[in-house]
Amino acid sequence: MKIKIINISNHALPHYETNASAGMDLRAYLNTPVTLKPLERTIIKTGLFLELPVGYEAQIRPRSGLAAKKGITVLNTPGTIDADYRGEIGVILVNLSQDPFVVNDGERIAQMVIASHERAEWHEVKELSQTTRGEGGFGSTGTQ
Repeated sequence: MKIKIINISNHALPHYETNASAGMDLRAYLNTPVTLKPLERTIIKTGLFLELPVGYEAQIRPRSGLAAKKGITVLNTPGTIDADYRGEIGVILVNLSQDPFVVNDGERIAQMVIASHERAEWHEVKELSQTTRGEGGFGSTGTQ
């Protein structure tokens, strides 16, 4: 699939690191480093603008290494970039650690997955079909 992209940063376009990668790393586009204090959140710009085809979204997800090693994650994960959005991609990072974290220009801050989606058409009814699970949720299927 070909997707139109504008890159105003001085970084390479997002790319797949391996043949089987689902996501592409996004890099911070900053004039000066940004320090995230513990429990602080901020939007980090990427310098990227997309034109996605209708029926597709770009999902913004945390990088597992940043989350596991530094406690840095994407706050609204997965974030969604809709096909009709034309603004710069920004990533809402949050620092869940007890230590300040410095985001530098060019640092890999999140990953982006391009995914197709369906549009729902509601059919209002008076009742739903029965299942074995029924209304059980939030751990009702057990822990093992």
